[in-house]
Amino acid sequence: QVQLVESGGGLVQTGGSLRLSCAASGGDFSTYTMAWFRQAPGKEREYVAAMHWRGSITYNTDSVKGRFTISRDNAKNMVYLHLNSLLPEDTAVYYCAAGRTPRVTSWDAYTYWGQGTQVTVSS
Repeated sequence: QVQLVESGGGLVQTGGSLRLSCAASGGDFSTYTMAWFRQAPGKEREYVAAMHWRGSITYNTDSVKGRFTISRDNAKNMVYLHLNSLLPEDTAVYYCAAGRTPRVTSWDAYTYWGQGTQVTVSS
């Protein structure tokens, strides 16, 4: 079992920045692909970014357009999502996920999920 706990969300103005953190415990963190998803009210869960345990990174370029950066620290069992140039449409609950899957953009391919952290961007 892997437990994931997100933090770092909050209220920020358009153009602002946040750093989301996800602390993992209970498993061999370095062997998991780690990802971030988000879900806005009334919308489906949306893939944001993923970092394979071997280090390759993918982004949902349509939505994040170079504004977000995913990183991980295997020594600390942490994964991060840096959010820059935030827009009101980035408002959502952001979830951290862990899995051993090649389908990194599919939410149903991940085994473990955190409880989510709210990001609200005011206009």
